[in-house]
Amino acid sequence: MALYLASQSPRRHQLLSGLGVEFSGLPIDIDERMQTLESAEGYVSRLAREKAGAGLAVLADRGESQALVLGSDTAVVVDREILGKPRDRDEFLDMMEQLSGRAHDVMTAIALASHDRIDVEVVTSRVVFCDLMPEQARAYWETGEPLDKAGGYAVQGLASVFIKRIEGSYSAIVGLPLRETAQLLTRRGVAVWSGALASV
Repeated sequence: MALYLASQSPRRHQLLSGLGVEFSGLPIDIDERMQTLESAEGYVSRLAREKAGAGLAVLADRGESQALVLGSDTAVVVDREILGKPRDRDEFLDMMEQLSGRAHDVMTAIALASHDRIDVEVVTSRVVFCDLMPEQARAYWETGEPLDKAGGYAVQGLASVFIKRIEGSYSAIVGLPLRETAQLLTRRGVAVWSGALASV
């Protein structure tokens, strides 16, 4: 059964490749606005499901009814508020002020869907930032890295110098929890790299 990743994220593509599975990318565009009274966990779960479902619909239109589609979504959460991708410099600086010197959660949901079944997992990790000086935040903005990142930063990028401690799954923070993804794939009969089986 063919496997597709419903994402254009190069980070997710790289992470999934690390499991040693064969897959194809499937660009998906969905409405990512939050619904009224939706929790952060409910939000990332819904988006992961919708991405996987949208991928299945695209494949069905191509005549591919026997396929697996993996969808994923990540949110940075502070005081139950989701910090999305910064729209401009001022919003980014506000985000950095919220993150400075404290812990926040990063929630990543994965959804593995076929025509008759969908499995969803949510992984929550904690990231602790050091105290940031305003000039550090401004300098980081000028690099261009925060523009398309949830919460305005990339844990695997230049912002790694801001991070004091991580609790949980590093790969989930980047965008795809490898242990849980390997588990879902293995349950569906997808062969992953043998070294990953220790985590399944």
